[in-house]
Amino acid sequence: MNLTPLEIAQKLFSKRMMGYDIQEVSDFLYLISSQYEELHQENLKLREALKEKEYQMFEHKERDKILKDTISTAGQMAEKIRLDAEREAKMIVTEAKTKAEFITRDARDSIGRNYEELTQLKKQRIQFETQLKALVQSHLELIQQNNRLIQNPQTPQTFEESSL
Repeated sequence: MNLTPLEIAQKLFSKRMMGYDIQEVSDFLYLISSQYEELHQENLKLREALKEKEYQMFEHKERDKILKDTISTAGQMAEKIRLDAEREAKMIVTEAKTKAEFITRDARDSIGRNYEELTQLKKQRIQFETQLKALVQSHLELIQQNNRLIQNPQTPQTFEESSL
């Protein structure tokens, strides 16, 4: 049975002959009632404080759970970003290698074409020089023949004869 401070304070005892001093019992009950009231109020405050602490602890646990979930999600996102970056880097490197191979192949082909063109130009130059020499040689011969004709006018020759 839980007694309240008010019940203790209002408790009346039956009187008997040669019983306890009523005033002394009343004073003692009042003292107990007061102390019990203080303890009861303190108990209520402590229970209220306990509830508040339990609520705060619950909130902290919830925040902790949210924080752990956030950290886990951030870690997963970081891993995904890292993997995506690695994949993209591999793609960039592969593309760069492909372009480099294309450029190298194109440069080799261009060098080959330039070499062939240079070879053709050299052949054309040699051919031109040969033809020019032949032309100069034939003109020199004509000049020499012309000089001989001028120096020996006795034997007239026609141009057609001299070229035979």
